[in-house]
Parts: sequence; C-alpha cells; structure tokens
Amino acid sequence: MADFVSRREALKRVGLAGAAAAMPIDALAQATQLARGPLETLTAQEADTLDAIVARLIPTDANGPGATEARAARYIDRALGGALASFRDNYRAGLAATDAYARASKGAAFTQLSPQNQDAVLTDLERNAASGFPNGSAPFFNLVLAHTIQGTFCDPYYGGNDRFAGWDLIGYPGVRLIATANDQRMDAPPAPTHMSAYDYSMFGKKKPARADAGAALRPEEPMVKEPHHGG
Repeated sequence: MADFVSRREALKRVGLAGAAAAMPIDALAQATQLARGPLETLTAQEADTLDAIVARLIPTDANGPGATEARAARYIDRALGGALASFRDNYRAGLAATDAYARASKGAAFTQLSPQNQDAVLTDLERNAASGFPNGSAPFFNLVLAHTIQGTFCDPYYGGNDRFAGWDLIGYPGVRLIATANDQRMDAPPAPTHMSAYDYSMFGKKKPARADAGAALRPEEPMVKEPHHGG
C-alpha cells in the first residue's frame, strides 16, 4: 500500500471513520505541531522518529486530525513502560533501523525527509524490503501501525486520543450509560460526550493501574484496590 493517506480511506470503508467531519486545511496546519510532554520510556531521538512515523501512518488532512493530534506516540511511549513493555526492545531496534535505512536510501534521517520520501521508506518497511532489520522490516511496520491505531482511538485515559481527536474523527460520541430517544434518531449523529469511561463514577472507582494498562503509574493516580471481603 504505497499511499499512506489512503489508510484513512481504508478505515472509513470498514466503518471506523464513516462520520468523519471535514476541517479546513489551514486550521489543520496550525494544529499539527503539539508540545511534547516529558517522555516516560523512549529517548528523545526515538520519540522524534516515532512522532514522524505515526504522522504518516494516520496523517492530518482535509478529513480531520490524525495520529499527531491524537498523540498516538505519547500513548506508545507510556505503554512501553507498562502493558507493551515486552515490545520495548522491538522499538529500540526498529526505530534505529528505520533511521539508518532512511539515511542509507534517502540520504537523511527519517525526521528530515520530505513526506513523500518518508512514505517511500515506510512502504519499503511494509513490503519487507528495507534492510537492517534482523527479523525483517514488515513485522516492525505492522507493530507500529497497530499501536498507532490503538493510540489514536483508545480511551484518552491511556494517553492517546488527545482531546478526543480520534473519536471525533470517526464520529464516535463516547460512552453512554443511557440512550435517549434523541440519541436513537437516525437523521442526526449523537452529540459527543467528550468523557473518558473513567470519568463516570461507576468506572472511576475501578481505574486500572496505569502501569498495567499502558502507562506509568503516577503518584497522583494511586492504584485503587477493591476491598477484601472475608468469608
């Protein structure tokens, strides 16, 4: 699949983005660069390369924001310290190999390439044609693509889907505990709640430990333990 912009169209065809709203391109251009917070697992160089990769896998375009605005890379960085910790070595080796292949094939670091050349490098990875990957480049490409999708459309609690960018893109209104008659109308999409599932009290008391659910456990977010009932 040589055209990475078409990945959004593929998501639409399987129903994930059927209700994506259009956004003016000039507005998108102003929103593409977001301040990156402190890293939890990746090095700065690794994070720069990953940021550039996810931006091409689910790109920002006239349909709306992409993985950059959803901060999919932040989700991956956090998750590599928790639920995805077993993939840390894959990312360390894969990101380094991607950058090395970009330099060898295109003459510059991946982050310094044009979007067209970045797509060409990623296409080679997808086709398993990029050199320097001990187990082939396609497995690493598929791994990052899967985690980019997770980070774009996950519950925001886990660090991705920032400001509900992913849910708004696909027209998902969020968790609803009650469906009103107006919610069930077929002539208009339901209004988004813009709430994490864990914003609801019935789920909030059972928040998973973020170190176990894809992010480092923070002091201000202690693990909630269920009371022990003897008997």
